[in-house]
Amino acid sequence: MSDIEQQHYSHKPAEHTEMEPAALYRRLLGYVLPYKWVFGVAVLGMVVAAAADTGFTALLKDIMDRGLVAREDSFVRLIPVLLIGVFVIRGVAEFINNYCINWVGRRVVFDLRKQMFSRILSLPTTFYDSTSSATLVSKLIYDVEQVAQASTSAVRVLIKDALTVFGLFAWMCWLNWRLTIILLVLAPAIGIVVRLASKKFRSSSRGVQESMGGIADIAKEAFQGHRIVKVFGGEGYEKKIFDEANNRNRHQAMKRVAVASASVPMVLFVVGLGVTLIIYLAVRGTADTPISAGEFVSYLGALILMMSPIKRLARINEIIQTGLAAAGSVFKIIDMQPEVDTGTQALGDVAGRIEFRNVEFRYEPAEGLDPEAANADDAETSPEAPAGVLDNISFSVDAGTTVALVGPSGSGKTTLVSLLLRLYPLQQGDVLLDGVPVRDIKLADFRRALSIVSQETVLFDDTIRANIAYGQRFGASADEPIDDEAVRAAAEAANVLEFAERMSDGFDTLVGEQGVRLSGGQRQRVAIARALYKNAPILILDEATSSLDSHSERLVQEASHRLMKGRTTIVIAHRLSTVEHADQIIVLDQGRIAEAGTHADLVKAEGLYSHLHQSQLAPAKLAS
Repeated sequence: MSDIEQQHYSHKPAEHTEMEPAALYRRLLGYVLPYKWVFGVAVLGMVVAAAADTGFTALLKDIMDRGLVAREDSFVRLIPVLLIGVFVIRGVAEFINNYCINWVGRRVVFDLRKQMFSRILSLPTTFYDSTSSATLVSKLIYDVEQVAQASTSAVRVLIKDALTVFGLFAWMCWLNWRLTIILLVLAPAIGIVVRLASKKFRSSSRGVQESMGGIADIAKEAFQGHRIVKVFGGEGYEKKIFDEANNRNRHQAMKRVAVASASVPMVLFVVGLGVTLIIYLAVRGTADTPISAGEFVSYLGALILMMSPIKRLARINEIIQTGLAAAGSVFKIIDMQPEVDTGTQALGDVAGRIEFRNVEFRYEPAEGLDPEAANADDAETSPEAPAGVLDNISFSVDAGTTVALVGPSGSGKTTLVSLLLRLYPLQQGDVLLDGVPVRDIKLADFRRALSIVSQETVLFDDTIRANIAYGQRFGASADEPIDDEAVRAAAEAANVLEFAERMSDGFDTLVGEQGVRLSGGQRQRVAIARALYKNAPILILDEATSSLDSHSERLVQEASHRLMKGRTTIVIAHRLSTVEHADQIIVLDQGRIAEAGTHADLVKAEGLYSHLHQSQLAPAKLAS
């Protein structure tokens, strides 16, 4: 495998480094650019709202001096009009800026989730080997929502409240710059508090996000495995480990709360010292700070109005740092290299001849993943096993024929099929389709030619019809309407009609999560119907009947035989009685081909296949 392929198949992002907060925030705000006009309207509303606050404090000066002191009748009659005008303008401006900035924020979240989900789907299998689905869901939902706060509430507070503070500060300077300069002296102290709090916020926010992933992992496993939990009395254990994860989340959250609870009062205390000194000097009325009654009321009003935006600005640091930590997590996923497609050749008509030529493979788990965990499904871990999971595998499958892969657990059967599906990159050797190396065929074209019915049936929480027609969603045909006649034909061939027509909603029956509302045999038959509907020339059957009762197995076998007609089929089987009809049987042992031939030939050879066959016959004879 080339270095380029190795990099692309790695779960790690290419040259991804921890971004500086400023660069991270600039990148986040880059998602706002497509909506700059709506954002501009929001900013305009913020400017008007901030100006209205400043205008109100300026109006207080004239209300005091010209209204209460001088008693100017013409001005007194104007006071209600002026005040109502200010409040109306401010209210309209607040609505505009709040609605527009949140509209932009939700668009940013929509775009981020869309991009993140698309990237996750495009990542190679090695990424999924080392990352739990619950963690990904947590990132997609929780982390992106934290980013939403940083791109909506935080931006609004930063702009609107900063403009309000600036406007009020400018008015205070106009009234008496000598008093106002005191606030400037306090600015460095406020900056130090905010800087120290920022580092703590980012650290604690990362801890909260990681602990949320832990909660999601434990809850998902407990919910999906609820039958085992109940039967084995695991409720106490599940509660214990959930409480531990929940407590870690609480602990991390309280760290963040502690920083927020300490930083805001510290900022307000520093500001309060300045306000106290300013009021004292103004009331004292020293020669250096002469001020009228109206100016004092207006100045005091500006100080009071300034406290709320300053308080929000002090608190906004928590939201920004939380959002930046979440953005770093989101962008790390987005920056990961998608599954590599080295193919350049389009795929025309497929005859279906497959050839494995000197294929060798060993799992190279992602960083932090236990190699035994990576190989648990199919890799041999005994001391006698070879270094490679697959060692010099060569065989061919003629078009339209059936080849069965059999052998002990861990012999390499599933790995071999995974390489054919291009879920893992070839490390040595070649897999060819109709004489063309599969790595040279465009990936989408190649996978369009394959279909699979696996032992662990995957159905989606949708209708029976939608699950059967799932293969239609591949590529350009995704937007075409479902062909109901083809669905019915596939269902009939797969023996799905036998149960679907008895259901009240027929093909519109929802199957539930992972098809939980259907029996095992029914799920397998829907999966076979899905493969029939796709009508791919190459079929993979991965132990499709291993866990079924005899009646369900017979129906699934009938459907499988119909599905296999005219297709190149690779069957993975532990139950050898299901593959006696195969044109060729490949026996794998510890990653190597131990023997190959027809069922009759292999039984006569009295090798590993014959031994496995006899060991399976013995229990059947005893049962009879």
